[in-house]
Amino acid sequence: MKPLQSYKNEIEIHLNDYWEVPFKQFVDDFRRERDLAALALPYKTGNFRIDALLASTIEYLCHEQQLENPVWTWDVPPLEHPWFVSGFENLKAISIAESPVQFRRRLIFVLRNFLERL
Repeated sequence: MKPLQSYKNEIEIHLNDYWEVPFKQFVDDFRRERDLAALALPYKTGNFRIDALLASTIEYLCHEQQLENPVWTWDVPPLEHPWFVSGFENLKAISIAESPVQFRRRLIFVLRNFLERL
């Protein structure tokens, strides 16, 4: 598994088009390899949305895999304004209801299947 900073860089490069591709690659790689060493060092912060999304995702995946969460994720603050990742107005209410606590605490709202893969 690549270092976390590599995934973050790829997500930011594709921020205006297909950021979900490298993001989901990170999710897949972590679920497959369960490599906590790749998460040991925090990434360089800068894009608040991506910083919060990655920290929330790491916390969620560690909980899912019953692994110890990297302590540094607690230092990643919540967003100033809520982010409804789907971008669809009619999904806001269901996103609020379905978002895992790891995302809600940073004001990120996703659907229950956000991290599911087919």
